[in-house]
This record gives sequence, C-alpha cells and structure tokens, in this order.
Amino acid sequence: MPSVKLTRRDFLKLSAASAALAGAGCSPPVERIVPYAHQPENELPGVPRFYASAASFLGAAEGLLVESNSGRPTKVEGNPAHPGSTGSTSVHGQASVLQLWDPDRSKAPRKLGQPATRAEFERDLEEALGKIERQRGAGLRVLVGACDSPTLAAQLGDLVRRLPEARVHRWDPLHRDRSHEGARLAFGQVLEPIARLEEAGAILSLDSRFLDDHPFRLNYARRFAAARTPRDGRLVRLYALESAPSLTGAMADHRYAMRVADIESWLLHPNGKIWRDLRQNRGLILAGESLSPQAHALVHRLNAELGAPVSYVPAVDEAKAEPLDALVHGPTELLVILGGNPAYDAPGFGQALARVPLSIHLSLYDDETSALATWHLPATHFMEHWSDARAFDGTAAIVQPLIAPLYAGISPHELLARLMRDGRSGHDIVRAHWKDIDWEGALRKGVVPGTAFKPVAATPRAVAPPKPEAADWEVRFIADPSVLDGRFANNAWLQELPRSDSKITWDNAALLSPRSAQELGVSTGDLLQLDGRVIAPAWIEPTHADRSITLPLGYGRTRAGRVGNGVGFDAYALRRSQWSASVQVARAPGSHEFATTQRHARMEGRDLARSVDIADHARFEEEPKDSLYPAWPYDSYRWAMSINLNTCIGCNACTIACQAENNIPTVGKEQVIAEREMHWIRVDRYYEDGKTLFQPVPCMHCENAPCEYVCPVEASVHDSEGLNVQVYNRCVGTRFCSQNCPYKVRRFNFLQYSSHEETLKAQKNPEVTVRMRGVMEKCTYCLQRITRARIEADKDGRSIRDGEVVTACQAACPTGAIVFGDLSDPKSKVSEAKRSPLHYDLLAELNTRPRTSYEARITNRNPDLDE
Repeated sequence: MPSVKLTRRDFLKLSAASAALAGAGCSPPVERIVPYAHQPENELPGVPRFYASAASFLGAAEGLLVESNSGRPTKVEGNPAHPGSTGSTSVHGQASVLQLWDPDRSKAPRKLGQPATRAEFERDLEEALGKIERQRGAGLRVLVGACDSPTLAAQLGDLVRRLPEARVHRWDPLHRDRSHEGARLAFGQVLEPIARLEEAGAILSLDSRFLDDHPFRLNYARRFAAARTPRDGRLVRLYALESAPSLTGAMADHRYAMRVADIESWLLHPNGKIWRDLRQNRGLILAGESLSPQAHALVHRLNAELGAPVSYVPAVDEAKAEPLDALVHGPTELLVILGGNPAYDAPGFGQALARVPLSIHLSLYDDETSALATWHLPATHFMEHWSDARAFDGTAAIVQPLIAPLYAGISPHELLARLMRDGRSGHDIVRAHWKDIDWEGALRKGVVPGTAFKPVAATPRAVAPPKPEAADWEVRFIADPSVLDGRFANNAWLQELPRSDSKITWDNAALLSPRSAQELGVSTGDLLQLDGRVIAPAWIEPTHADRSITLPLGYGRTRAGRVGNGVGFDAYALRRSQWSASVQVARAPGSHEFATTQRHARMEGRDLARSVDIADHARFEEEPKDSLYPAWPYDSYRWAMSINLNTCIGCNACTIACQAENNIPTVGKEQVIAEREMHWIRVDRYYEDGKTLFQPVPCMHCENAPCEYVCPVEASVHDSEGLNVQVYNRCVGTRFCSQNCPYKVRRFNFLQYSSHEETLKAQKNPEVTVRMRGVMEKCTYCLQRITRARIEADKDGRSIRDGEVVTACQAACPTGAIVFGDLSDPKSKVSEAKRSPLHYDLLAELNTRPRTSYEARITNRNPDLDE
C-alpha cells in the first residue's frame, strides 16, 4: 500500500478544521433536555434523536421536531401535536437549521464597532443601572418585537413593576396593527378571529394572505386542504380580491386583481353574485393587513351577519408595550433592543438611536442596528436557549436547546434578568414560570396541555365605514416569501428558493401588470424610479393589478453577511410603517438581469398540470401502451408517490425540506442564470385560462426509465423495488441521462458547490452522501429513510407498514398533498390515491410509466358569475 505524505501545512489545516468542527455543536446544553416521544436512553451512532421545540417567524409559534445527529441539529420536522404546525413546516422552519450553523453569525461582543469583552460590557451596564435605579427606571427603554413568549412578557412586567418609570416599546416590521385595531373598534378589545375554513361553503379573501405570511398559515393550509377536498360532490368556493400576487389568490376559483382602495370600495357595497353566494353557502370573509381598521371592523360585522364559522380568542401578543413613536421622540438614557433590526426596517429609528448615550443590541448578527448601537451582544439561536412561545390559539410550547451556544451568546431572558440583577439562567427563569406543569411531559410532547385560549363571546358593533383614497399609482409592500422582513437575508437556501409566483431567486423586484408596464414603457429587467428615492428592476406579473406596484421587503441589506449583502433593493426606504401608499413612478435608465428557474409561463398546449371543474369527473388515466421494454419483476416493495394538485398551494416547503434532508448545495445567482440550480424537486407554475397552477416535479422513477439505458457506466440503475438509483462513484459526468430525461429532473455538479465552512459541514445529514464535482444527482425518494424503516422492520421480523416511510417533501407539506408508499399493498394510501378518477401520469404519451403521478386540481367556479 503506498504511503501518504502529510506535510506540516496539511497537518495544521486538518487539525484546525477538526478543532472547529469539534467545538461547533458537539457540546450539549448544561441542563437536561428531553427527547420527543419514546426515544432510546443512550446515544447511538447513526441513530438520530428528535426534540420537540417551537419557533416564531410571524408572531406566533410553529411547533417543530428538531433532528439531532450525534449532538448536531441537522433537520427539522413539524410537530403533529402542535396546532401551529399540524405536523408540517414552513420554508422558514426548514431553513432555521442553516441559520443556526451560519458562519457569519456574531461571535463576540462589540463596543462602538470594535471587539470588546463581556467584562467591559458588565462594567458599562453596571454604571448605567446604578443611575437608572436611583431614578426609578426613568430613561430606561426596552424595545421588543412581536412577543409570543409568556415568560418574556412576565419578565417585562416585572421590570416595569421594579422600575416604574421604565418603558417597554414594540416594533415589528410585519406588524398586524390594522387588524388588531379593527378588532378593537368592533369589539372594544383586541381579539383574534380563528376561521374554521373547512366548515365554510364559500370564502372571500380581501387581500388576505392567509396561506402566505399569516401567523396561522400552516394551520390554515391544512384546514384549506380539507375544505378543498370534495365531500358529497361539494367543496368550498374561494373568491379572492387582492392587490398583490399570493398563494391565496393562486388557489382561488375567481380572482380579481384590484388596488387596496378598490377592494375597500367594493366592501362598502357588498352585493351581487359573490355576496349572494356567501349568504347561501355559509360564507366567510377574511381581511388582509393592507385594509384599514375600519374595513376590518366592517368585515367582523359582515361575518356575524353571514353566520360565518369564526371563533374569537385573545390576541397572542402579550407584552404591554407602547408604539415605536413614543420611543423615537422620548428621552432615553439606556436603550435595550431585544432582537430585530429597527435601524434597517423602522422609519426614523437610526437617527433616534444615534442620540442615545448607551444602547445595547442583542442580535444573531452584527447588523445595521448593531453598527449604530453602543454595544452589540451576540444572541443565542432558538436551538441554543430555553424559552417558550404561544401558537396562534394560545397553546404554549417550551423551547428547549439542543446544543450549548456556539458563540457564547445570551438569550433575551438572561439579558432582561441582568437588568433586574437576577442571576438565574434562562432555564431556571423559564422553569420557574411553568412551575405548576408536568415539565418533562411538556418537553416530550412539545405543547403545554390546557394552555389554549378559551373562545370569547363577541358581538361586533357598528363603526364608521372606511374611506378609501385612491392613488394615481399605488405601491404595495409585502413580506418577501423567502427572507420575510430581512431576517433571513443571509440564508442561502432561502435566497436560492424560487419565489412561488415569479420563480425569481437571489433578488426582489418591482412587480407590475402588463398594462402598467406598457403605460410606463418598460419590460422585465428595466429599471423604475420610485418617489425619486428607490431604483428597482421591473418584473411583469400577468396576475397583477393595474397602476399598482408590489415591493417585497427584506432586501438591500448592507450588514447581513456574505450571502445577503448587496442583494436586491431596499423597499423600506419608501415605507413609513404602512402596507400601501401613493407613489410617483417613472422609468429609469439601465437594466437588470434576474436569475429565474422557470422561463415559460404556459404549458404550450401540453396537458401538464391538469384541472377539472367539480361538475366534471372525467377519468384522466390513459390505457397502458405496449412497450419494447421488458417488464420488471417485483417480489417485494414497489415504492411510489402521488401528488394532489388540488391541495398543493405552491409554498415550496417540499423543495427546501428536500434540500435540508439530502445535503443539496446552493450554487449562487450566476449559476442559476446558467440554468445550473441543484434542487431535486421543483415546483412549476403555469398560467392557463385565468388560473394559476402549481406542479411539484421530483424524479418520476420511471418503470421504463430513459436515463437507465443510455448511461455508459451503469450509474443510473433500476433497483429491485422500482427506484431509479444513482450510483455516484460510477458516474463519470457524460450527462447522457439528463439529456434523455423528458422531465428534466436530474442535476449535475458542474462545480464544487458544497461549502468548505466547517460549521456548515456540521449541518449535513450523515445518512446522505455529500456529492463532489462532476456527478449527476436527483431525487431518491429519500432512500435513507426507506433503509431506516427497513432496519426497524427487520428487527421486529415484519414488513414495513404503510406510513412508516415518510419522505422529506411529504413530511413538510402543509396541506398533505404528497402521499408515498408501497404499490404492492392495495390498501396503502398511495394505492388508493392512484385509483382516484383524477389520477394521471405526467407526459403519459411517452410510455415511461412513472412511479410519481398526480391527481388533477378541481375548480369550483360560480356558473352565475359573468367574468
């Protein structure tokens, strides 16, 4: 055997890498954490453990099960016991594990932008606290975001009681102030309407993005899927009046693109066929945040008239806080900012922050606010600290850490405790707040039983109607589907995730309609000048309202990190906390190149993503064709997948879950432009006959697979259970298989895309190979999960049960649109799905006989409505 020469340089490189990896995540939390459900007592190599936790992205918690491999969090799943997730996950829940391991996270305290020590911080804080305490808290201001943590709210209350002159303020760039104020107008208190979508016969969405960026989105997605499943030949009909493209509008049977003022004008006179349909079929109206408080109050009254299936509970946000304006204009000596990035996303905050003698910013990143604060402190990620959080209905969950803080960060609870001279740890603070519960039981299940809010009997009162004010040109602000308000700007998975409507990656754009583009004389990629302050590239969206421009927030960052710096334009420069406004718009010189993963919008006469009206139950399945291919003999499992286009909402959760599970790299904007993106499952989007159709496309795992017969080295292989397997160490990169694949689902590593960052290596799934440059890769139906289930079944001397293998895309899907299982079992769910009258194969005329098939989308249009 030849000897291996190891130079001193090589040895030092390997030693440093090993030390970095060993120090990043292999250290467990100090306190005892409890695994989910029934887990083995001891840590076994190769056997992942799951821990129940929760995360908040839009003001309410989503329940998570975090997978840990040898002490390293590598993947998240939804917690089926948690109402905020119902077993599914959002794209942000999936991407949160990459945020944990982000090498650009803040690693040490900084004072006035320079490295400093915790001891120096303690001295500065002690000096300021002495004066503040003598003044009974006068001059102390604490700024928080949307607060769904009962423990944090209790701490803020204790702080104000101990220092009565102190003030707590709130700023959330994705605030829901208008809906809360509308409830206050209607009921005299802030109540949250919880709609039982599955009980409605007809739903009217008034700019409500309840499937997009709503705190109820995962729960509502599951309810909406149930409502859209035919029952006795009937299913809910959805109308959408919206000012910006959304998943909600894409799923509507009747969609009307309208400006916000026009939506409110329609609401003032609810009549005609839509209103009649709502009255006759137990209608339900949902209002979006762009509408005025008066419009929200009117919707509450109309829902009461309709007898809509709505319950009212107290709002989740518990902290008694004053608005940001009171902080900007009030005297401040010590300002403590718990998370967020208000210098970037809050109007006028940067100038106010510069006037504060001592300011402290607790944040995951050394960001725009940190640069202006006196002190920046590295914060813990939610997978590194103890906390709690409420779901949209009030159900509480304990947030438990899986690892000790990577960079010696501190949690908001610990910083607040320091202000009150409380030396307890975050664990002790949270444990004391929940001293009367079954602690281990709550950790194990992921929810605290009996904490859901009780419905409140509420009768809406009459209020003054809204007074819509139409603008010449309207600008509509939305949370970007991927980076939200900018907090995920440095997350490469989310930056490269195609936006559902436009399929844009690594960018935001000024979305406008074809007619508006024609009026302005612009095409996609041309630049627009907005109010003389913002230059934004135009993207023509066929479903957009006229004389209106949609601007996604969260871009134009300057201190996001290596991934997010300089990406897109900053729409906050035009925003003054509102969701829509009047704007002056003109064409600007120059152009911009977008990176998009789908360059066609129509099916060009091919029946790819199919839809059928509820009244038509024609069967799509085509007769099997004769074939020159020999039939494959099977004496065991026959794995297959069915995707229901009727419940798929195009949210991309499947795409990013597959990326997290299978160690799929990101490639960057230039490579996406070159059509080299690496996602193993894509979600195609088509516009046909006024409808928007979504179609997830993984590998089809064809029985007659064209890829298998052209590979010169047999790297593409048909296995004994019907899987089309890719043998990486045989692949020599001819790409014949990709050229022969009619579905274009194979991905080739043109370059070495996998990161060399040691912390990012720690995120990888150890059950899946990290591919090198020059090999072809594709969906494997999560073969590693099949293997894991087979091992457990073999231990018990039985076959794999139906539902025991759940693919990553299937697990993440909020609507349960993806079904996977064994075709050899006629009682399996996938066999049942393939017997549906709506079942069809994609490109069946090619006779590839794919194992992945589809159920057509069902529409329920109002025959009395004249478009």
